Amino acid sequence: MSNWTHGDIQANGISIHYVEQGTGPLVLFCHGFPESWYSWRHQIPAVAAAGYRAVALDMRGYGQTSQPESVDAYSLSHLVGDVVAAVTALGESEAVVVGHDWGAPVAWNAALMRPDVFRAIACLSVPFNPPFSLPEGMDLDMVMQQMAGDRNYYRLYFQEPGKAEAEFEADLARSMLGFMYSISGDIIADGVHTEGWDGHFPGDETLLDQLVVPAQLPAWLTQADIDFYVGEMQRSGFRGGVNWYRNIKKIPSILAPFVGATINQPSLYLYGEYDLIAGNTEAAIAALPEVLPNLQGLHKFSGAGHWLQQERPREVNAALLDWLAALDR
Repeated sequence: MSNWTHGDIQANGISIHYVEQGTGPLVLFCHGFPESWYSWRHQIPAVAAAGYRAVALDMRGYGQTSQPESVDAYSLSHLVGDVVAAVTALGESEAVVVGHDWGAPVAWNAALMRPDVFRAIACLSVPFNPPFSLPEGMDLDMVMQQMAGDRNYYRLYFQEPGKAEAEFEADLARSMLGFMYSISGDIIADGVHTEGWDGHFPGDETLLDQLVVPAQLPAWLTQADIDFYVGEMQRSGFRGGVNWYRNIKKIPSILAPFVGATINQPSLYLYGEYDLIAGNTEAAIAALPEVLPNLQGLHKFSGAGHWLQQERPREVNAALLDWLAALDR
């Protein structure tokens, strides 16, 4: 990583840290929860070597990027605005945007709202969900509560300010390793679980209770990786990332002008066999060819979980580079 460039740009009212390598057309990477630009450590050099300018952001609230105090500063409008503004601040007029986990809905909706800026989109682990309207008096928190019933749900668990942050920050190493292992494919391969976790859990338990810490690190994750993530969380804390979830109920109203619209740019979707954590259901995946008219690739990675670009870096790089090459032919 010694030949990678670190920088900071002033965009959308905050300072955004990024890492880049290479020259050529811009490919902009957006990470999810609870990660950092480092989540793309395997993709940055591969994409750069293929003739692109690979830039991975520390998203709002994470790492060395600004962490605004207000919960309201983490709405989808702010998150999309950061990515759009970053393209201009990097001296470019357009980009291919790539997103994983929370970075995926940010990327999907950036492409939906600004097709003039984002010429193509690739997402991992969270499929495109077209904008929709809710009945009067309903919001997404209420919908999630109805679906959960007597159970708790991780997105609902995040709603109380301060609660999840205190829980996770009490032992950052345990929390980070627990998140990484518990929704990876390894927890199935090791026989700890028999199926992927969809984020629901008993109402009398905490979210931390659901996280399993393995006796041995999975092959795709090193102690240096865990140490890096822990160091970044020591810098930023969990509050900014959790605040993304506290704005979920605003998403339908933010996207209301786009109900009935879709993404017409070339798109690519990659997902793990055992990943159920963020709406990655069979029905949602089966619907993608209908809701994305220019979907150019849909790939399932057998045995993989949620951390797809880290669990299966070579396979993800191959799929991404093949798709990028086809775009530019």
